Amino acid sequence: MSVPIEILVDADACPVKAEIYRVAARHKVKVVVVSGGFVNTPMDPMIERVIAGPGFDAADDRLAERARPGSIVITGDVPLADRAIKAGAEAIGSTGRPFTEASIGMALAMRNLMDDMRAMGERTTGPKPFSARDRSAFLSALDAAIVRLKRKGFV
Repeated sequence: MSVPIEILVDADACPVKAEIYRVAARHKVKVVVVSGGFVNTPMDPMIERVIAGPGFDAADDRLAERARPGSIVITGDVPLADRAIKAGAEAIGSTGRPFTEASIGMALAMRNLMDDMRAMGERTTGPKPFSARDRSAFLSALDAAIVRLKRKGFV
């Protein structure tokens, strides 16, 4: 039996939801949009909306529970990407940056370092503004992940 490909979206701060819907429709892939509260989604039987509730990590926990081989998790949250990878899923940031087993350790270390610096009162710069180049890189990364999973036998 074939396992379906599923895109899991950490939707609360995701700037590429429209792009996800477009790529998913082209490939006929289900999208699960998970958020802490209401997020508008297109009326489409291939798009499922899950409201996890207001708990601190409620949306992340729902996404991590659902992640599996054949899933593509879209998130900018490094700990969530780590949980997804450990579950056998693919993980992609909204800028198109793939999180992999090889890169997640460094990404977690950098995140923790920045958290520690902020906790000590250090002023840090946030992420750079989302750009058209980021959007294009994301589209390419998502399309490549779907094609890769189809080649592995996922449908």
